[in-house]
Amino acid sequence: MNNQIKPIALYLPQFHAIAENDKWWGKGFTEWTNVRKATPGFENHYQPHVPLNEDYYTLDDVEVMRKQALLAQSHGIYGFCFYHYWFNGKLLLEKPIHQWMEATDIDFPFCLSWANENWTRRWDGKDKEQLIAQQYDLEDDRKHIQYLIQFFKDERYIKVGNKPVFLMYRSESHPYIKKATSIWREEVIKAGFDGLYLIRMENFEQGIDPALHGFDAGMEFAPERASSGGKILKDNKSAYLFHKTLHTLGVKPDKRYENGIYDYGRLIHGMSTKETPPYTYFRCCCPGWDNSARRKQNAIIYINSDPEKFQQWFEFTKEWTEDNLPEELQFVFINAWNEWAEGCHLEPDNRWNYEYLLAVKNTLGK
Repeated sequence: MNNQIKPIALYLPQFHAIAENDKWWGKGFTEWTNVRKATPGFENHYQPHVPLNEDYYTLDDVEVMRKQALLAQSHGIYGFCFYHYWFNGKLLLEKPIHQWMEATDIDFPFCLSWANENWTRRWDGKDKEQLIAQQYDLEDDRKHIQYLIQFFKDERYIKVGNKPVFLMYRSESHPYIKKATSIWREEVIKAGFDGLYLIRMENFEQGIDPALHGFDAGMEFAPERASSGGKILKDNKSAYLFHKTLHTLGVKPDKRYENGIYDYGRLIHGMSTKETPPYTYFRCCCPGWDNSARRKQNAIIYINSDPEKFQQWFEFTKEWTEDNLPEELQFVFINAWNEWAEGCHLEPDNRWNYEYLLAVKNTLGK
C-alpha cells in the first residue's frame, strides 16, 4: 500500500448530546436526529441514509472512536481531522477529542480544524437567528492556541516536520487573521515546535493566496459549487424544462420539490479539470453530498454518486498529489468520515456497505 499518500478524513463530533443542543434543538438532539427524520424528495432520491446495521452510535463512548479508527486504518485512511469549536474560550462538542487524548492506545494520527462559524438555526432555514457567535480578539487568539498546544504535543498529532498541522474553516472571517497567526506561531515556538503548518479551507472563498492570511497552504473543499457545472434544477418555475431535464436523468421529482440539484459526475469533472492556484494546494474529494436531512428547502443535492465514481475521483486526487507535492506534504483530504446529515460519509451504510472505504483501499493498493 502507498505509504506516501496520506488520506485524511474530516470528522464531525456532533454525535452526542450536549446541554446547548438540548436547549437550542430539544432534549437529546444529536446529528442523528436530522438523519433519522430525512425523507425522499423525489423518486429514487436516496434518503434517509441509514448507518450499517442501524448503528446510530454515540460519541460519548470512546470505544466507538476506537472502532472507527481501526476501520479507517484498515482501509488506508491515514488520519482524522476533527472539527474543533471554540467561541472566546467556550468549547462545544469537545468531549470526543478529549476522550481521544486520554485513550493513548488509539494508535491513529489526527489533527484539528477550527470550525469558526457562527452557530445559527440555518438547519431549519433561519440563517439570521444566531445561537452562539464568534467574537474575534487577539488576546483570545493567544488563549486559544495555548489550549491547543496540549493536542499538538500528542505523539499522534499530524505534523510537517516539527510543525503541527492546523486547519481553519473560514480564515476570511477573522478580521485580524494575519496578526492572529503570528501569535499562534509565537506560542507554539515557545512550546518547543518549529512553528505551525497552517491550512486555510477554501469552502466559501477560493483562490486567496494563503500567505495573505498568514497561512502556508490552501485546501480545496468538496463539493465545490463553482466547479459543479451548474444546477440541474433549482425549482419548478419552468415545469417543462424541469421535468424534461430530470426525466433524461431518470429522476421523477415531486412537483412541490424546491431544492438545488447538481450532478456528481459533473462535479468530479469540474474539480478535476479546473485551473489550480499557484500556491501549495491540497486536493479534496467527497463520496457524495445531500444536506436535505438538515434543510427541507434550499437543500443542495448531488445525484448519481456511487463508489465507482468516487474511486475514479480519489484516483485522480492521489495521482495529482504524487505529481505536484513533495513527499512530506502528500495529504489528500476526504469530506468526510461521518457527515451523515449532509449525505457525505465514508462510514458504511445499509445501501453501499463498505464500498466507499474499499474504493480508498483499492486505489492505494494499486
